[in-house]
Amino acid sequence: MSAYREDGRTIVLIPARMTAAEEKRWVERMLDRLDARESRPVRGDEELSARACELSRKYLGGRAEPRSVRWVTNQNTRWGSCTPSERTIRLSHRLQGMPDYVVDYVLLHELAHLLEPDHGSRFWALLDAYPRTERARGYLEGVVAARLPSPRESH
Repeated sequence: MSAYREDGRTIVLIPARMTAAEEKRWVERMLDRLDARESRPVRGDEELSARACELSRKYLGGRAEPRSVRWVTNQNTRWGSCTPSERTIRLSHRLQGMPDYVVDYVLLHELAHLLEPDHGSRFWALLDAYPRTERARGYLEGVVAARLPSPRESH
């Protein structure tokens, strides 16, 4: 279950199996969480860079050392990107307001590219150290799925 805002709308993702009463209760709960999350200050580039160093130390033995880490507004189809030759990492502004474990996962994903440029087995082995990899990937997949038109909308 998750909630986010997009284009002036609030999207709440919940399982279809819920009763109307459960749905009402969970939508209210998720809206409260969203409001609380949005009231926190947004990390700036400096905080993002410090977080990258912390994640590198904790999960990659400090081996991933980016030259710069920053938010960008021109990534609408990717969550993040890395240029290993320049040691630069960029995260999409669309991640702002998402749970910290999701932002940390994307940041760690890009840090891993400084050590392994492709998505081979050695790359994924680096991410095995992060305990919330699958949860974060599921969250991001849910966000993407919620943005796809429903079968009725596509006709």
